[in-house]
Amino acid sequence: MNEQRRSLLKYSAVFSLMASTGLISVAQAQEWNKAAFEGKSLDDVFKILSNGSPEKSSAVTLNAPDIAENGAVVPVGITTSLKAEQMAILVEKNPSSLAAQFFVPAGTDSFVTTRIKMGQTSNVYGLVKADGKWLMTVKEVKVTLGGCGG
Repeated sequence: MNEQRRSLLKYSAVFSLMASTGLISVAQAQEWNKAAFEGKSLDDVFKILSNGSPEKSSAVTLNAPDIAENGAVVPVGITTSLKAEQMAILVEKNPSSLAAQFFVPAGTDSFVTTRIKMGQTSNVYGLVKADGKWLMTVKEVKVTLGGCGG
């Protein structure tokens, strides 16, 4: 079975399960943007999500460690005081830049947290879509083998 087919089956199963349990609506599951997750560069993902580059904003906060001892499980969170519609996490040097995308239901606090995989030291971008416009912030996260900084 080729890798793309395996990924498609895996994501289809996850979205179906989430929709059936009410974590996301069926409409949100159908909105899943496969092209964005297959984007190989930041520019590819920016074009797919926002038709250009998002604006930098101090209203978006990215919570990530300065140094990640284990690149397989890097804790990352995004917070904003804005009424977010969507949030996304991108990793510049990963093979697929878009690491996570979240749909934020109306009336919900604009905060997400997850763990992402990073292959190497890279800039991590936190994106927030509010009022139909994408805003972002960026932070460099250093990935080490044993936390020794090298």
